[in-house]
Amino acid sequence: MKAFNDTLLRAAKGERTEYTPVWYMRQAGRSQPEYRKIKETYSLEEITHQPELCAYVTRLPVENYDVDAAILYKDIVTPLPGIGVDVKIKAGVGPVISNPIRTVKDVENLGEFNAKEHTPFVLETIKILTEEQLNVPLIGFAGAPFTLASYMIEGGPSRNYNKTKSFMVSEPKAWFALMDKLADMIIADVTAQIEAGAKAIQVFDSWVGALNVEDYRVFIKPIMTRIFAELRKENVPLIQFGVGASHLVNEWNDLPIDVVGLDWRMPIRKARELGVEKAVQGNLDPSLLLADWSVIEQRTKDIIDQGLEIPGHIFNLGHGVFPEVNPDVLKRLTTLIHEYSREQVSKLD
Repeated sequence: MKAFNDTLLRAAKGERTEYTPVWYMRQAGRSQPEYRKIKETYSLEEITHQPELCAYVTRLPVENYDVDAAILYKDIVTPLPGIGVDVKIKAGVGPVISNPIRTVKDVENLGEFNAKEHTPFVLETIKILTEEQLNVPLIGFAGAPFTLASYMIEGGPSRNYNKTKSFMVSEPKAWFALMDKLADMIIADVTAQIEAGAKAIQVFDSWVGALNVEDYRVFIKPIMTRIFAELRKENVPLIQFGVGASHLVNEWNDLPIDVVGLDWRMPIRKARELGVEKAVQGNLDPSLLLADWSVIEQRTKDIIDQGLEIPGHIFNLGHGVFPEVNPDVLKRLTTLIHEYSREQVSKLD
């Protein structure tokens, strides 16, 4: 096996690296023909429950694209059945929950999460990857409390999160009880992933951008602070990411994390001007992966240039790879990122 590539881990700590490291959200699956073939036979849940197969899906983009990290193949709702949530991932829909949260009693009925008991298949997948197969860091992950709660309260995906936000402000006792339950689950889940071998963690608060800054500070930030403060004890880089949440970047910069993930709406330079001092991750608009190569190249170089102005940049998309993306474009993009950033870094020395 090649020597271990720790470039991403060093960039996450704000160090100047020889080149800009890169990985892509949803790089495992979606547009890869090998993955599509597997999906003809197995569902997401069936893949995650087979560690050897799940490890193959997770490592495939590292082999195909030469990215600097693998992201564990699973879903943010994977741990929820362990606490008593009846969730199914429906193709073309997403997570659907048959016993949504409506009252504080529903929250009190949720159980305690134990990774070895409830998700041993995840831990086995991580061990296979980190002990036998990868020469780059494996990024473990979890969904954040607001995003998980939105599924649990709405009963499935939502466009506007009306039920969730109404529950949050009108049932604060139940809301904060739910936040605590989910925080306990997330801490236990992520700690187990790290102990099994994950070298970095991303927390996806995918839908928290639906909240304004004041509501975030009151209803979300305290629980995120508790989660990250606990996870800091594990001494691995922690990444926070959300979609449509540019107005929250200063709140995230306050959290005990290492990396602020940016979607495509917030230029890196602008985030720095607003006071974001931590390492940053992002942030090519994934839609541009369908554009002419000249456009992709120009936008990518601009993002790299902005990222190099202050040490600590991990290149990524502003959200996940989608099925229509040609895998050859991702491979070519990775090569561009590595080669162009290496040239620019050499000029800084």
